[in-house]
Amino acid sequence: MPASPSEGPTPVVLVDALRREIVEGALVPGTRITEASVARRHGVSRVPVREALRALEAEGFVESTPHVGSRVAAIPVDEADDLFAVREALEISTARRAAQRARELFGEPRPPEDWWRTRRVLGQLLDDGDAAVEAGDLDRLVELNDRFHVGVAQLSGSATLATLLRQLSNKIEWLYALDTFSRGKRLWPDHRRILAAIDAGDEAGAAELMGWHVRESRIGFLARTEPADRVADLRATPPALPPTIPTPTIPTPTIPTPTISTPEAPTPTTSTAAAAPPA
Repeated sequence: MPASPSEGPTPVVLVDALRREIVEGALVPGTRITEASVARRHGVSRVPVREALRALEAEGFVESTPHVGSRVAAIPVDEADDLFAVREALEISTARRAAQRARELFGEPRPPEDWWRTRRVLGQLLDDGDAAVEAGDLDRLVELNDRFHVGVAQLSGSATLATLLRQLSNKIEWLYALDTFSRGKRLWPDHRRILAAIDAGDEAGAAELMGWHVRESRIGFLARTEPADRVADLRATPPALPPTIPTPTIPTPTIPTPTISTPEAPTPTTSTAAAAPPA
C-alpha cells in the first residue's frame, strides 16, 4: 500500500527514484509517464511529480509534449562518443584538482574533517570493490565504480564538477543498460593507482591515470558500435591533459653580510713654521 502524500519522498528523492527506474530499465524508452500513476506509486501529490518530470526533461531522460504528456526519452546512442569524450575531460580535471588539493591540505596542520571523511569512504570502497571482483559480483562493482568517481570529484573540492559528473554518469550508465556485458572487473585495479597518485599530490600522474582509465571504458563501449579505425585512433591518441598548476616557491631571503670599513689613519701634516730652518 503506498504511503500517504504527506509521507512520500521529497522532490529530490523522487527525481533520483524515477531516474534510477529509467536507467535500470524499469521504465523503457517510449513508456508514457503520467503524473497520476507516479503520484500513486510513490505516495505523493502531483505537484512534486510535475517538478520531477521537468528536472528529468532538462537532463534528457524524459520528453514532454504539450497536451500529450511525458514519455521516457530514447537512449542517446548517437551521442555516446560525445558523452564519453566530455566525461574523459571532466574526470581528468577532477583527478588533477583532487591531487592539487591533497598536496595543499597536507601542508596544513590538519586537513578538514569533510576531506578525511570522503577519503575514508574511498578507501573502504576500494576494499569492497576488491571483494566484489573476487566474488564476481559485477552489479555491485558498477555501483562502487560510480561512487568512487563521484568521491574523487568530492575530493577535488568542486561542487560543480561533482554535480556535472553525477549527471554525466547517469547518462552513460543508461547507455550501458543496452546490454549486460561484463565491465569494470578488468579496470577496477586502476582505482588504487589513481587514489595513490592523488594522495601523493601528483597532479600529472593522477590526471594521466584517470584519463586512460576513462578512455579504456570509452573504447570498450564504442568497440561494439564504432568502426575499427575509430577505436584504433582512440587507443593511439593519449588523453588531453590540462596544464599542471606549479607549486609556488617562496624564495629564501638573502641576508647581506654587513661590510665594516676601517677608518684610515689621518696623514700627519708638517707646519711651515716647524719645517723652516733655524735662523
